Amino acid sequence: METIGKSEVWGYFKDQQTKAVKATNVEIRHGQGHHVASYMEFAKKVAELQFRNPEHILLYRGQGKDYKNDKGNTTLKPSLFRPRSEDGFRPPAPHVLEQRFLKLQEAERRLVSEFKDRKLDGRQKLARHRILRWSILQHYEICLTPLLDVSQSIRVSASFASEAAEGEAFLYVLAVPNISGVVTASAEAGLQIVRLAGICPPTAVRPHIQEGYLLGEYPDMPDFDQKRHYAPYEIDFGRRLIAKFRFDIGHFWSDENFQRISRDALYPNAHDDLFQTLNHLKQKVVR
Repeated sequence: METIGKSEVWGYFKDQQTKAVKATNVEIRHGQGHHVASYMEFAKKVAELQFRNPEHILLYRGQGKDYKNDKGNTTLKPSLFRPRSEDGFRPPAPHVLEQRFLKLQEAERRLVSEFKDRKLDGRQKLARHRILRWSILQHYEICLTPLLDVSQSIRVSASFASEAAEGEAFLYVLAVPNISGVVTASAEAGLQIVRLAGICPPTAVRPHIQEGYLLGEYPDMPDFDQKRHYAPYEIDFGRRLIAKFRFDIGHFWSDENFQRISRDALYPNAHDDLFQTLNHLKQKVVR
């Protein structure tokens, strides 16, 4: 994918800011993150970012930790390309990646079969489009994929960050091209953007609650051989970052009008028929 802000964008990335400033993507990724004291402060600064960067659509991701590469820059990699804990900063070895791709392909085959056997809505589209299969596998955490979960909701993203953090959490603002339809492909940006609510069957609740989107490379890489054409640093959605925020989960949700979304609401599994359908599929794939 292409790096945003090779020249400059308006962003937040350090504490010595009272407003958004012009910066490069590298400066933003390398920064410690701009501290926000409350949800309302975060919402106001995101509104400023959208006003200052009108040519982009903003999507959000929350994490409990700011993962960095060997240059000290924030890295936001899809699960399939993340290093193993024992690898440190090193990208996964070729044999590890090859095994991951094979497991992904097996999961795709099982998913298509599941939709067909249960006559679920959208089964024909799912069989025809790889990006749709990846999207469901990623969002329902069936296996590792080349896609990254994001949301159009700042409250959902902040709640996810709070779930994953012990004290301090991080919020990332990513800029993408204009979104049109269920799947938006931008050759110029080297991105695909998938709106989950438009591709999951009506039995799926999670994508609607989470206002979920997924980001992927364009064109996508279906197997390990295609991956060889990309350097590890290229497959990193940190390259779309225009702001990095951090907050203390003990104070961030202090306003009673803006409360954190509970885990049961973020993961409404008991009410999500698709989750129940796919739960046993996950057990087969991870073996």
